[in-house]
Amino acid sequence: MKFDICRLNSNIDKFVPVDIHYEFSKDEMSGTDLISCSCDINGEIYKSLTDELAVNLDINGIMVLPCAVTLKSVEIPFSIHIDDEIREIIENFSENYKNSIDIFPIIWENILMEIPMRVVSDEAKDYKIEGDGWKLVTEEEHSSPFDELKDLFDE
Repeated sequence: MKFDICRLNSNIDKFVPVDIHYEFSKDEMSGTDLISCSCDINGEIYKSLTDELAVNLDINGIMVLPCAVTLKSVEIPFSIHIDDEIREIIENFSENYKNSIDIFPIIWENILMEIPMRVVSDEAKDYKIEGDGWKLVTEEEHSSPFDELKDLFDE
C-alpha cells in the first residue's frame, strides 16, 4: 500500500487520493485468529495545518473468525475511520518516507484493534450445552479444587 508523496511534499497537490480494495494474505494474518480479511480503503493522504503528513481514511470490510463454540467460520463486518497525523508511525515502519509512504501498518494496526475477543455464531447460541454425562462449564461456573482451602485461611 505504498503511495508516492513527492507532489504532496512539493505542494503541487493538496492530497493523494486512496481508493483500494485489499485482501490480506495468510502470512499477514499469522499470529491472529483471523481466517480471512478483506477491506475497501477510501480517503486521502494530506498535509495537516502543522505541515505534517496525515490520513483521512474510511476502512470498511469483513473479517472471518472461528466461532468459539463450533469453530465454524463467522463473518464480522467492520467499519473504521482514521483521521490522524502519521509521522511517528511512518518513521517507525518506512525506510524512506520522504518520497513514498506505506500505509499498511496504519491499516493493519486499526483492524487488529477491531478483532473481537470471542465470536459466537447465531447457530451456536442455541447449541446444546449438556448431554449424557457431560456439561459445558463456563468460567463463572468453574470451581477450583483449592476453593475449599479458602475457608481455612479465614480463621
